[in-house]
Amino acid sequence: MMVVALVHSRMDYGNGVLVGLPVYLMRQLQSVLNAVCATDFRLKSSDHITDALISLHWLRILERIQYKLAVMAYKVLHGRAPSYLGPLVRVADVSGHRALRSAGTNRILVPPVTSTTVGSRAFPVTAPLIWNSLPDDVITLESLPTFQRKLKRHLFGQSFPGFCN
Repeated sequence: MMVVALVHSRMDYGNGVLVGLPVYLMRQLQSVLNAVCATDFRLKSSDHITDALISLHWLRILERIQYKLAVMAYKVLHGRAPSYLGPLVRVADVSGHRALRSAGTNRILVPPVTSTTVGSRAFPVTAPLIWNSLPDDVITLESLPTFQRKLKRHLFGQSFPGFCN
């Protein structure tokens, strides 16, 4: 179980950096996560890993990255994140725009991208994209633990569509 905790924490450590990773590297990371899970459950190579991931309530790599970035965006919007992450601008706070229907929402403005290689993977671009893709009942929560729980449940439903929480 110690190996599981170590691998899990190391994967979480780099999740913010993993945005925009090529698909083949995402598959390799997912296979590492699957191998750790299979070792923990003592599964054979012919056994399916999905049931083990569900019982551990682990998100897949893509959803883990989305989870980490959404939590960081939540912290930035509520003033609980380091200042170097910079401000994220809500759509309602954009000056010079007339009041649109979108102004009443809890969405974030996605800044224009100047560099397609690095700029599209930067936090000020990816965080709003992930945040804006979340349902309203998730992003309007006021408490961080409640937000994390509801977000994980939402992403878990995306990862394992047939699973009911």
